[in-house]
Amino acid sequence: MDTSYHVIGLMSGTSLDGLDIAYFRLTYTNENWIYKILHTNTLTYSDILIESLRDAETYNALELIRLHHSYGKYIGQQVQRFVQQHEIRPDFVASHGHTIFHQPEKHVSFQLGDGAYIAANACLPVVCDFRTLDIALGGQGAPLVPIGDALLFPEYDYCINLGGIANVSFSQNDKRLAFDICACNMLLNTLANSVGNAYDNNGEMARSGSLQPDLLQQLNAPVYFTAPAPKSLGKEWVLEHSLEAIAAHKSSIPDKLHTTCHHIAFQIKQALPKLHERQHRVLLTGGGAFNLYLVELLQEYLGEQYSVEVPEPEVVSFKEALIFAFLGLLRWRGEHNCLRSVTGASQDNIGGSIYLC
Repeated sequence: MDTSYHVIGLMSGTSLDGLDIAYFRLTYTNENWIYKILHTNTLTYSDILIESLRDAETYNALELIRLHHSYGKYIGQQVQRFVQQHEIRPDFVASHGHTIFHQPEKHVSFQLGDGAYIAANACLPVVCDFRTLDIALGGQGAPLVPIGDALLFPEYDYCINLGGIANVSFSQNDKRLAFDICACNMLLNTLANSVGNAYDNNGEMARSGSLQPDLLQQLNAPVYFTAPAPKSLGKEWVLEHSLEAIAAHKSSIPDKLHTTCHHIAFQIKQALPKLHERQHRVLLTGGGAFNLYLVELLQEYLGEQYSVEVPEPEVVSFKEALIFAFLGLLRWRGEHNCLRSVTGASQDNIGGSIYLC
């Protein structure tokens, strides 16, 4: 028999472009999972909230806990409005939260947005805190999306998300593998912000710039890029190894954007192993998939053996919210949602805390 669930997925990315709220139907039929996107919205953060999220890593313990609670309350209130607006009855909410710290080598990964406060204000059950158990088991706590990629998008050889950080997942030798590749929108949006734009529309500024070989060499230099998986990146690493190099370089913003796009495309090419002789299908999602120049450049770097495919805009924008809705569903069902082959943990695990209201 078919089994269906209705779930709200929430995602806030490192690029600080807002809170993604999406309502999905997830159905298990004929031993396969099928998804349907029903309603979506992206809530743009206020300048005050952006500043708080950006500066949270410098807060003392008391300030951070207060923000953890107040941001959870904000999320819960937005979910309640979303539910009332669309007159829906979700089974539960799955929230990734907003990452403030991710240093798994120090056993630290913290996602802002207290699940108890979300549940209390949304008046719905909440699944959250997906990373902690995996880190406790010796893993990276990231990436988390690969099991969703494998079960919801099985027709693609590679699933690449161009979010604040670019990551990839794929199957090789009957194992699902995944890792963070490099910073993406964290770099591109920071550069666009410096000239008063939220982002580089269609990559037009980047297209108008010229390549800066010395900057490209600096961006490609960190040993992380040649280190084996499992591996993941946090905001702290990006600041030290990428943003500082970009800020220090004496060139125009278009030139920096142009060079950064080459860096991203090159690192993605380096990250993709050749799986077979036929053409490889590449699913491209996340905000960076709207950057036409970056997409064209990536196809150029990968060559004809790879087909870079950008799906319909709702999937591009809300795939991460979908994946976390699905991870929450697996947690709800008591099934594995985090793979040791991806994170390096001692075992596959069922990550996530549940708050009932």
